[in-house]
Amino acid sequence: MLLVIDVGNTETVLGVFDGSDLAAHWRVTTVRGRTRDEYRLLLGGMLEMEGYGRARLTAVAISSVVPPATQALRDVAPFLADGPVTVVGPGVKTGIPILIDNPREVGADRIVNAVAAARLYGTPAVVVDFGTSTNFDVVSRDAEYIGGVISTGLEVSQEALIRATAALRRVELTPPRSVIGKGTVEAIQSGLLYGHAGLVDGIMNRILAELGSETMTLATGGLASTIVPYCESVDTVDEFLTLHGLRLIAEMNQ
Repeated sequence: MLLVIDVGNTETVLGVFDGSDLAAHWRVTTVRGRTRDEYRLLLGGMLEMEGYGRARLTAVAISSVVPPATQALRDVAPFLADGPVTVVGPGVKTGIPILIDNPREVGADRIVNAVAAARLYGTPAVVVDFGTSTNFDVVSRDAEYIGGVISTGLEVSQEALIRATAALRRVELTPPRSVIGKGTVEAIQSGLLYGHAGLVDGIMNRILAELGSETMTLATGGLASTIVPYCESVDTVDEFLTLHGLRLIAEMNQ
């Protein structure tokens, strides 16, 4: 069985694959200062509790955009699984050319998403990843990573709004009764949800104008199910796209 770990700025998602089937998954808060011992206790305990001890796990694949976590998990991985460890980064086979000015600066999760999109859904494709930031990653018809767009995420937008104003407050990210809010809470909900959906559609339509209308459009990330219902330009939501991408990369390298 393969253990995959995707470390984002806000959340860390783990999964266990039995072949190509996702047998189990977990989501925990990313803590930048978490030590190796803390990761070993937290992740090892979670896995053991669900019956996935070290003897059952034969490999680990890691994607991380948080450098301290990357190193800590690299050190902890041998205690979690009895097998090889793949950390997505320079030198790791991905099967997809990275055609941007500086390939080393693109986040590991973005490459993983591109690999999964190309292999599982076909090309050309655009992946929108809703996390701390909202990322658009573009795969060409020839299965090349050709760049993307990075925008402020939904929750970051809400936090910025609260910090910059004296009277506005955090709201639940649910749709108001109508676009025209009947009070402050509904007005904020409308602005956040429909505003972010409009951002997604606006950027996506500009990308599609360059790639062509036959392009597959995918969404993933913790907030995808919150925003995509109000978007007009996203074909499919795959909550575990990144985990499947890690599985595919692990298979190439192990």
